[in-house]
Amino acid sequence: MVNQAGDFPDEGPARRLPEAIGRSDAFLEFQSALAAVAPVERPVLLIGERGTGKELAAARLHYLSKRWQGPLVSLNSAALSPGLIESELFGHEEGAFTGAGKRRKGRFELADGGTLFLDELGLTPLAAQEKILRVTEYGIFERVGGTEAVSVDVRIVGATNSDLSVLAAEGRFKEDLLDRLSFEVLHLPPLRERHGDVPILARHFAEKMAMELGMEAAPEIGEEAMATLERHQWPGNVRELKNAVERAVYRSGGRQLDTIDLKPLSEPWRRTPTPLRQAESPFPALAEVLKNEGLEAAREFLERTALEEALAGGATQAQAAEKLKMSYDSFRALHRRLHRHRNTNT
Repeated sequence: MVNQAGDFPDEGPARRLPEAIGRSDAFLEFQSALAAVAPVERPVLLIGERGTGKELAAARLHYLSKRWQGPLVSLNSAALSPGLIESELFGHEEGAFTGAGKRRKGRFELADGGTLFLDELGLTPLAAQEKILRVTEYGIFERVGGTEAVSVDVRIVGATNSDLSVLAAEGRFKEDLLDRLSFEVLHLPPLRERHGDVPILARHFAEKMAMELGMEAAPEIGEEAMATLERHQWPGNVRELKNAVERAVYRSGGRQLDTIDLKPLSEPWRRTPTPLRQAESPFPALAEVLKNEGLEAAREFLERTALEEALAGGATQAQAAEKLKMSYDSFRALHRRLHRHRNTNT
C-alpha cells in the first residue's frame, strides 16, 4: 500500500501542500517519527541532504501539531546576506539603519502562535543565534534598533544538511542553541535509501506533469527508463527525480518514455569543452588557461576540475568531500564559491 502522507486536520492551505509519497521502510519510519513528535510543544531539527523534502516535513509537523490553525512562517538563511538575517528574524524599529523608514515585524512576530521554520540553520550568524537562543528560552526579544521587549509564542523547526556538532566544535554554532533546538532530531532518508520508492514517485510526478500539460493520460515509463531511474544514486534526491521525470514527460509528446535524460544540470555551463575524465591530463589545459587568463583563472580551473571529478558518477557532496580529503563544510563553501563565480561570468 502506498502511503500518501498529505492528510491534515482541516481544509485550507494545508490541502494545497504536495503529498509525501512512499512505502519504503525508511520513508514510513521517518513519517511515523514525525507524526509522533508533531504534537509535542518542543523544537525539532530536521537533518537531511538537499532535495529530501525538509520544507515539506516542516509543514507536516506544523499541520499535525496543536498549532495547525496558527501561521507557518519560513526563513532560509542561505537566501539572505548575514547582515539581513537578524532584521528578517526579529524585525526593526524606524530609523534602525539606512532605509528603515518604519517599524517592521520580523518572522518571529509573524509566526506568533504558530511555527517558524528555519532552513539552512547552519548559516545563521552567531549574533542572530544568540537572540534565537533567548527566544527559545524566554519567549522574548528586541527588534533591531529597539529596546522594547517583544513577547512571542513560537515553535521552532530547524533544518540543515550541515553537521551542526562540527560547526559547534569550530565555534561557528552556539552549543547552547544546538542543545535547545535538538529536543528531537529527525533524519530524512535520502532517496537512494528509500528502496522501492523511485517507481512510485516517478509515476506520480509523470501524472502530475501530464495533467499540468493538458495531456489525456500520462506517458508510460518503459522498463529500460525505469531501470535507469532505479540505478541512479540521486544526489539531488526527490527534487532531482521530479525534475528529470517532468522534463521527460514534457519532451515526450505523450509517447512512452523509453529513455530519460539524467545529464547533470551543470553540463551546459562548463567553461572547458573537454572535462578531465575525457582528457589524458589536465596540465596542458591548465597551462593554456594560465597563459591566456592568468593565475586566478588557472586556480579556479584546477579547483573546478577537481570538484567535477569528485562529483562524477552521481557522488554526493559528502562523498566528494571525502575524495578530496576536505571537510564537508569546506567542500560546500568551495562549491558555492565556484557556482557564484560561474554565474557572475555568464
